[in-house]
Amino acid sequence: MPLQNRVQPDGEIIAHPARGGFMGNRGILHDENGLHPKRRWAHQNWVCCVLSFKGRRRQLMAPRHYTELFFLDEAVAFAAGHRPCAECRAADYRRFRACCDVSGPAAALDRQLHSERAVPRVFQQRRHADVAMHDLPDGSFVLDHEGQSGVLFGDAFHRYQPSGYGPAQPRPRGRVTLLTPPSSVAAFRNGYRPQIALKDAGD
Repeated sequence: MPLQNRVQPDGEIIAHPARGGFMGNRGILHDENGLHPKRRWAHQNWVCCVLSFKGRRRQLMAPRHYTELFFLDEAVAFAAGHRPCAECRAADYRRFRACCDVSGPAAALDRQLHSERAVPRVFQQRRHADVAMHDLPDGSFVLDHEGQSGVLFGDAFHRYQPSGYGPAQPRPRGRVTLLTPPSSVAAFRNGYRPQIALKDAGD
């Protein structure tokens, strides 16, 4: 039975058997009964990590250890509010910081991202409504006009599914609801290219 540790771009964390492409950390979110029914973070430095690093091995959801979260790809991790880990993804972290409009130490970046991704005290995702579609770069996650989440790539919109993306559809027109925090979108616009699990994205 799969563990409840697969993060969705809309902020939900579900149980799903498909393997993720990246791992994440927000602190200890589980106990002996599994994921806490309401708690969705324990600190503000939400990181996105590689699946393998220096031969380290972990027991998933071990007692009193951080909850290992998983994402389909890096674009989903960004939509959920994470940023590259400065340890296992040091080069990506440096590239992201160089493209990001937030200056100062990592803690300053994490505070900014947290203000853009989370609604305080209710542990819900903050969404950004009424955003102009034409101004959004590849890798941004939005809700289409039917309320379905998906990623933008080129002239196409790909609806998200936990097991992968649906076929290319025309980009929604007009104004949409943005899931990816604006600071991450700014980094995409300035040259950071998030990994997207699409065949036509080179993955």
